[in-house]
Amino acid sequence: MSHLSPSELSLLLVEPSETQKKIIMGRLQQEGIRSIQTAGKLSEAKEIITRHKPDLIASALHFEDGSALELLQHIKADPGSKDIQFMLVSSECRREQLEIFRQSGVVAILPKPFSSEHLGKALNATIDLLSHDELDLSHFDVQDLRVLIVDDSPLARKVIGRTIANLGIKQICEADDGAQAIALLQHQMFDLVITDYNMPSVDGLALTRYIRTQSNQSHIPILMVSSEAKDTHLSNVEQAGVNALCDKPFEPRLVKQLLFQLLED
Repeated sequence: MSHLSPSELSLLLVEPSETQKKIIMGRLQQEGIRSIQTAGKLSEAKEIITRHKPDLIASALHFEDGSALELLQHIKADPGSKDIQFMLVSSECRREQLEIFRQSGVVAILPKPFSSEHLGKALNATIDLLSHDELDLSHFDVQDLRVLIVDDSPLARKVIGRTIANLGIKQICEADDGAQAIALLQHQMFDLVITDYNMPSVDGLALTRYIRTQSNQSHIPILMVSSEAKDTHLSNVEQAGVNALCDKPFEPRLVKQLLFQLLED
């Protein structure tokens, strides 16, 4: 197992407010982060990333020359920086404004002000994504597990795939919506399905109902990953046969715990 510590992480803090920058830097240092670069604008952040790619970017939402979304899109579009982890630090609380970040695979969305618990979880999630900690199962060889990931966001599929690959899972198949997943399930056998809730055509609820009532893999464990995992209407999903729910952005450590419970039962 290869596992990092907070002191080994390199971080870029992008924050236009000098006051907020000092506060956040102090909190990061309290958590053991020692390698911290700072930028106040989008252009400065891009320049720093060109010279030295950090493990993690902690970014405010708005700058005078752009936004966190532009910065996120910039790093994801560059093959050399697309694996940099990203967390948003913002006072924005409207779901519709944050949804695109949840779907883009950010490691965390921290409120302003954030607690030590919020920050600790975000840093742990980053470390887990950068580390390798194989899932130890009694009934399966983890490398033989066949997993189907279903999500209409390519970035979300990538984050989920990378997370479970770090647990030792190698046989990963992807579908970009429930309809494609159903087509795959009709011809391939899987040991686990990880699916989003909101998808075009056939959503996670419809996919779950198909698996439980019409497929020849009706007992396969289903983990649903969704930015709406805490909403009351998702109780219908549990009744339809989902085994576990996990919120977006999710914590890799929680995913490991859920997979262990699903596959060991």
